[in-house]
Amino acid sequence: MTTNRLEAFSDGVLAIIITIMVLDLKVPIGDDLMSLKPYLPKFLNYLFSFIYVGIYWNNHHHLFQAIEKVNGGILWSNLHLLFWLSLLPVSTGWMGENFHSRFPVIFYGFVLLMSSLAFMLIEKTAIKQEGKESIIGKSVSQNLKEKGSSIGYILGIVLAFIQPEFGIVVYGIIALIWLIPDRRIEKSMK
Repeated sequence: MTTNRLEAFSDGVLAIIITIMVLDLKVPIGDDLMSLKPYLPKFLNYLFSFIYVGIYWNNHHHLFQAIEKVNGGILWSNLHLLFWLSLLPVSTGWMGENFHSRFPVIFYGFVLLMSSLAFMLIEKTAIKQEGKESIIGKSVSQNLKEKGSSIGYILGIVLAFIQPEFGIVVYGIIALIWLIPDRRIEKSMK
């Protein structure tokens, strides 16, 4: 089976995730700039999560450009990723309402960690199917950025136990690192 249906389904789920997150934003009461102040943490958290969904969408797109055929393992590992990403609206909303509180920030970091691990599982499953000498096998064999991100999420979770804002800063740094697209697959396909 080709990747078209899996990509279309995943794109749809990611679009729904973004829609659910934006629907959680409330219209400010009032008509001046000060009316926005109480909504700023929630909006910034939405922006943060929107960027994360965009990063996953971008990397998912590149990943599936290199995968030639989809098998059951890839389908299930992709659903595993989508499950964790589908928890982003809940964790985003909870952290947006309680960004100074330990457990919402920890839960947000846990969702990010599990999403990261799920994405690496898709890569591993694809390499197992397509082989180490395939485009995907050669492209993602050195996944230092991914492993470093997972370690960073764990660090953010631990720091959130001490001070929630420290965890948020770590999650933000990881997002900034991923704003620079992963070009390993693009380079391998030339």
